[in-house]
Amino acid sequence: MSGNAPQPPYPAPAWQPPAPWAARPRLHPWEIPLLVLTILIGVVVYGGVIALVALGEWNSYFLLLLAAPVLVYLLRGMNYASPRVNGVQMSPTQFPEGYQIVVDAAARYGLEYVPDGYVVLGNGVINAFASGHGFRRYVVINSDLFEIGGAARDPEALRFIIGHEVGHIAAGHVSYWRQLTTSVGTTIPILGHALSRAQEYSADNHGYYNQPSGCPGAIGVLSAGKYMLRNVDFDQFCDRASQEKGFFVWMTNALSTHPVLTWRAAALRDRSRAGRMFWRPATVKRGTGSGNTVPVPTPPGPPHASPTPDRQYR
Repeated sequence: MSGNAPQPPYPAPAWQPPAPWAARPRLHPWEIPLLVLTILIGVVVYGGVIALVALGEWNSYFLLLLAAPVLVYLLRGMNYASPRVNGVQMSPTQFPEGYQIVVDAAARYGLEYVPDGYVVLGNGVINAFASGHGFRRYVVINSDLFEIGGAARDPEALRFIIGHEVGHIAAGHVSYWRQLTTSVGTTIPILGHALSRAQEYSADNHGYYNQPSGCPGAIGVLSAGKYMLRNVDFDQFCDRASQEKGFFVWMTNALSTHPVLTWRAAALRDRSRAGRMFWRPATVKRGTGSGNTVPVPTPPGPPHASPTPDRQYR
């Protein structure tokens, strides 16, 4: 290699303290303001409905809204019953790897209890969620996710994903009162989606804290699937968060309950700042993930196919 060849910029080799978003998990800065706004809207709407009913106004929507405390309770109960009677409960003898990940994540986040963990048939769908009912908290993992847990693939990605779900519990996202008081506000376009995205970023902060090295594999499986995750170049994927732009990109993110994957990946790589909620990252930053990141020239986008002359086929 020529001695005059330009060298890519790298973080200084000297020791640097962890970045704010590489230390203990934190809530996304937008989460609490959006939560307060959503609750206030719900309280105003609920109070208005009660006042209208008291004045003699009545329709089916009002009845549904007034029954929300009971409906939310019933839905949470049914949601909890389904994996209990159809799924496999993780334990030291059933899916012991997943059980131990739940135990470790709960201890790492300072929970005073270990959430229940269930594995349900995925039928090819990559999914997991966390919820609760009464005083119980639990996570449900689609069976397909355990296919990324083998030594031949990426067990660290599984630790990140389960850590993300336990993070929803640690952050208080699954409480009855939270789901009840936000049930009205979350139906409002843009606002409800924004609160959901902020919560997902908060859960990602927990997943990162639980297994930082699992970020590339987790993004790989969410974008390309459980068999192709190794084909995803994490840096190239993150770089596109700054390259892909336009109104429809913005709208796709704004109407999504989860941050779009390229923005989400960029936030997991650059731990010096919180994940972007409404505007894409302006510059490409690469580094160690601990916050020791440096701006780099924007890499070229994917090559475009050259136009070909029209051909007639007979």
